[in-house]
Amino acid sequence: MSFWAVSRGLTPQGKVAPMLNPNQRQFLEDELRYREKLKMLAGGNAIDDVYVRKPDTVDDPLELDKHDSFYKTTKSLLVLFQIMGVMPIHRNPPVRNMPRTGYSWRSKQVMWAVFIYSCQTTVVVLVLRERVKKFITSPDKRFDEAIYNVIFISLLFTNFLLPVASWRHGPQVAIFKNMWTNYQYKFYKTTGSPIVFPNLYPLTYALCVFSWLLSIAINLSQYFLQPDFRLWYTFAYYPIIAMLNCFCSLWYINCNAFGTASHALSDALQATIKGEKPAQKLTEYRHLWVDLSHMMQQLGRAYSNMYGMYCLVIFFTSIIATYGSISEIIDHGATYKEVGLFVIVFYCMCLLYIICNEAHYASHKVGMEFQTKLLNINLTAVDTATQKEVDMLLVAINKNPPIMNLDGYANINRELITTNISFMATYLVVLLQFKITEQRRSQTV
Repeated sequence: MSFWAVSRGLTPQGKVAPMLNPNQRQFLEDELRYREKLKMLAGGNAIDDVYVRKPDTVDDPLELDKHDSFYKTTKSLLVLFQIMGVMPIHRNPPVRNMPRTGYSWRSKQVMWAVFIYSCQTTVVVLVLRERVKKFITSPDKRFDEAIYNVIFISLLFTNFLLPVASWRHGPQVAIFKNMWTNYQYKFYKTTGSPIVFPNLYPLTYALCVFSWLLSIAINLSQYFLQPDFRLWYTFAYYPIIAMLNCFCSLWYINCNAFGTASHALSDALQATIKGEKPAQKLTEYRHLWVDLSHMMQQLGRAYSNMYGMYCLVIFFTSIIATYGSISEIIDHGATYKEVGLFVIVFYCMCLLYIICNEAHYASHKVGMEFQTKLLNINLTAVDTATQKEVDMLLVAINKNPPIMNLDGYANINRELITTNISFMATYLVVLLQFKITEQRRSQTV
C-alpha cells in the first residue's frame, strides 16, 4: 500500500516515504496508467496519451536473422573460435520458439572442439615434458633461462584450463549472443531503423588474421632470441597466444558495438523528443537502455572464467618477466635475451590496456554520455508524461550502472590497470630487495 500512497502524495506526515527501485516504479507507473485507461474507456474519452507496456511476443526467426547485423559482421570471429575449438557454440535452424544461438555437448561443434583440443594437448604435453626436464636437470644455467622456463611453462597450463574456463560457460555465451539478436530486432521495431555497425565486418576479419600473425611473430621472436627454444616448441604456443589475442579482439569488438548501439539509441531518443507526445516511445527506449546495460553485464558473466584466467596470466607473466630482465641486467648487463623478456612484458601490458580501456569507453558511452544527453533535454518544453519518463530513465541509469564485471570477481575498467601496476611494483621492489641483499652477501664472503 505504501507504493500507492507515495505515488499519489498520500504519505502520512512523520513517516519517511520508501525508496522504490526502477522495477517497482515501472510496475507502479504501468498499473496507474492502466487504471487511467480503464476509467477513460468507461467515460468514452480518447486514450491516445495513455501508454501501457506491450506484452512480450515470440518473434519470427527469419525476421531476427534479417536484422541481426551484429552476427553477420562478426561471424568470422565466431567461425575462428569454432575452428580453434575455443567456443563451440552453433547457430540453430530458424524454428519458432527456439533461440537462434545454442550450445549442446552433443553438437558437432563440441565434437570437433574435443578433437582439436586432444591434438593440441598432445603437443603441449610433449613440450611441457621437455621444459620441465630442462628446468629440473639443468640447475647451473643462467637465471634468465630459468625465468624463460617458468614463463613458458605457466603459459602451457592455460591449455588445460580451456574446457573448464570456456566450454563450461557455453550456455551463458549462447544467452549473450541471443540477447544481441533480440535486441537488434527490438530496436528496429521501436525506432523504425536498424543499428548500423560501420566497418565492423572488415575490422573483425582483420583482427582474426592479425591475431594469428601476431602469435607467429611473438613465438618466432622467442625462437631466435633463446638458444634453447626449439622450433617445434612453437607449435604448442601458436594456438595459445592466438587464443589470447582472439579474446582481446572479441572484447574490443563487443565494447565497440555497445558504444555504437548506445549512440544509435540516443540519436533516436533525441529525434523522438522533438515530436509530439513522445512519452509512449520513451518508455520503450527505457526498456532498450536497460537491455543494453544487461548485455554488458552478461558479457562479463559469460566469459568470466576466461578473462579471469587472462588477467592472472598477464599479471604473473609480467612480474616474472620484469624481475628476470632487471635481475639479469644487474648481474650480467643487457643482452638480446633480455629483449625477449621485455617483449613479453610489453605484449602482456598491451593486452591488459586494451581490455580495460575499451571497457571504460563502453561504460562511459552507455552510461555517462547517454545520461548527459538526457540531462540536456529542456523539460519545460515537453508535457508532464514525458517529464516522468525522462525521470524514470534517469533513475534506471542510476540504479543499473553499465559496469563490465567478471561475474563478481572484478570490475574491468581503467582502475584495474593502475591496480595491477601498483601490485607489480610492490612485488618487484620486494624481490629486488632480496636480490640486492643476496648479491651483497656474496661479495662480502
